[in-house]
Amino acid sequence: MLYYLFRFLEQNFHIPGASVFEYISFRAALAFLFSLTITLIFGKQIIYFLQKKQIGETIRDLGLEGQMQKKGTPTMGGLMMIAGILIPTLLLAKFNVYIVLLLISTVWLGSIGFLDDYIKVFRKNKEGLRGKFKILGQVGLALIVGLTLYLSNDVVIQEKVPLDQVERLSEFENVVSTEKIEREDESFYLVSYKSMKSTTPFFKENEFDYLELVNWFTDNPWKWVWLVFIPIVIIIITAVSNGANITDGLDGLAGGTSAIIIFTLTILVYVSGNFFFAEYLNVMYMPHMGELTIFTAAMIGAIVGFLWYNTYPAQVFMGDTGSLMLGGIIAVLAIITRKELLIPVLCGVFLVENLSVMMQVGYFKYTKKKYGEGRRIFKMSPLHHHYQKLDYPEPKIVIRFWIINIFLALISLITLKLR
Repeated sequence: MLYYLFRFLEQNFHIPGASVFEYISFRAALAFLFSLTITLIFGKQIIYFLQKKQIGETIRDLGLEGQMQKKGTPTMGGLMMIAGILIPTLLLAKFNVYIVLLLISTVWLGSIGFLDDYIKVFRKNKEGLRGKFKILGQVGLALIVGLTLYLSNDVVIQEKVPLDQVERLSEFENVVSTEKIEREDESFYLVSYKSMKSTTPFFKENEFDYLELVNWFTDNPWKWVWLVFIPIVIIIITAVSNGANITDGLDGLAGGTSAIIIFTLTILVYVSGNFFFAEYLNVMYMPHMGELTIFTAAMIGAIVGFLWYNTYPAQVFMGDTGSLMLGGIIAVLAIITRKELLIPVLCGVFLVENLSVMMQVGYFKYTKKKYGEGRRIFKMSPLHHHYQKLDYPEPKIVIRFWIINIFLALISLITLKLR
């Protein structure tokens, strides 16, 4: 909103300084500060409100050190982050298909998490929203995201083709537009085309095309590629949002891990949305992608502000309102920026936490069936509880998980140049 206001003022009244809102870097910095301010200033009021309404966490006694002291700590603090994300984005972002998808994702998954927390807190049902309804909600969002990316003509890749290589234009399929650009230093065709390419290391040009998965049974792969792409989107959104939810078991763990991942994605978003950097680093350039930097900056500010109250000992928990929303946004961001194949590395902490639960449950059932007695791989799952059982202090576990995630984030950035 402010972007459009200052643009109008600059164009019609030539107000000095109004044109600064044209710069993504300026609006991103402003979004971070707005978001941080919202969560820091209003966060305290939200905590007092939650305490007054006795909206506290119900704790099952699992025999973990310091666990019962957390009983009654206000939950549903994810509302702080949702406000910190939505308000700056609505004020400062220039709306396009990517921004709209992320706003929908924030509200959609935040609502599912809120409903889950509401049932736990107000209905006194520790199980919360049934798992099948959570999955149904995640699948619904995945369908919206996947079909929009597949069908929308606003979702394109742009490439430069020199004028003396005009024959290359025939190589492009699903072309949306072709523009001839003539400058003093260079002249070229700017081709915008729809594509199902995704960025991944170790492949030629760091790209993998989903069309290759359906080429074997059809002469028109674009018509049928959605049969592969949509299920992959569903799996990614469901897995990452649930992974963040499972990781949210220690003070500051899910928030800090998510902040590191979002910061990494912010770098990838900015590079993919900047023609000069994308060309220099030889990565796909996607028009209007850079605008997502406003959203990610607001998200980082919201998480940092939330961590002010959530680090050990936590004054508030994010609840499913925050954890499902954070994981879902990370998944949608990765898919939109065509970096979803990096998720196993970038979101390695979420992945390991998920796998630890699956391994524990699977091995327990297997050994119970085979030996008549269930056995365990870990002292407790998810993995962070295993280290608690080994008497590691909670802050040490959290900080070490953060360090591991920083390491994985750096690997994710480095591998983009491995061909």
